Amino acid sequence: MTDPLISSLQGKLIVSCQAYVGEPMRHPETMAQVALSAERGGAAAIRCQGLADIAAIKGQVEIPVIGLWKEGHDGVYITPTLRHARACIAAGSDVVAIDATARPRPDGRTFEETVEALRGETLIMADCSCMDDVQRALEAGADIVSTTLAGYVPGGPDLEFLREAVAAAGDVPVFCEGRIHTLADAQAAMEAGAFAIVVGTAIPHPQSITSWFADAIG
Repeated sequence: MTDPLISSLQGKLIVSCQAYVGEPMRHPETMAQVALSAERGGAAAIRCQGLADIAAIKGQVEIPVIGLWKEGHDGVYITPTLRHARACIAAGSDVVAIDATARPRPDGRTFEETVEALRGETLIMADCSCMDDVQRALEAGADIVSTTLAGYVPGGPDLEFLREAVAAAGDVPVFCEGRIHTLADAQAAMEAGAFAIVVGTAIPHPQSITSWFADAIG
């Protein structure tokens, strides 16, 4: 049975409010203001990273917060350990996003062991890169499967991977995340079976959006 919080996100837009290291907008208060603007625009949930951002955003919005903690740049860096996950919960996350790959984790636990340890503490969003990850997430009992870590493909989200994940997931919701840059991309993802879509760069990231336009006319 799908959790009521997750059920409330069906057919809805989730906005990922994150800024990269060194960018002018990388500040918890700024991200909280962006998240509040997204909520007022119709976002059904916010995805965000870092304990300060999670806490700041949770204090501003009334919609659910999907939290994660990025540490490092190689291997597993999206909520890489049980400690990171529990810290996200303490900061105010309603759902915790975790890398669902089989790559080694800093604390030596597997993804499955991490999910088991968190059972009953939070809802888990499994960030997947391929169908092996999806199967791992389903067997571990993740509450949400997401295409977050899918490889880059030209022209928008990886719809082929999305369709395969939806077919395999049964009653487990599959979120589409990654390279949804246009209204057409969003509509295509929903038509391909996404339970909900997560849009990051195309909404809260003016530096990237500006570069798209600059490159187009340059």
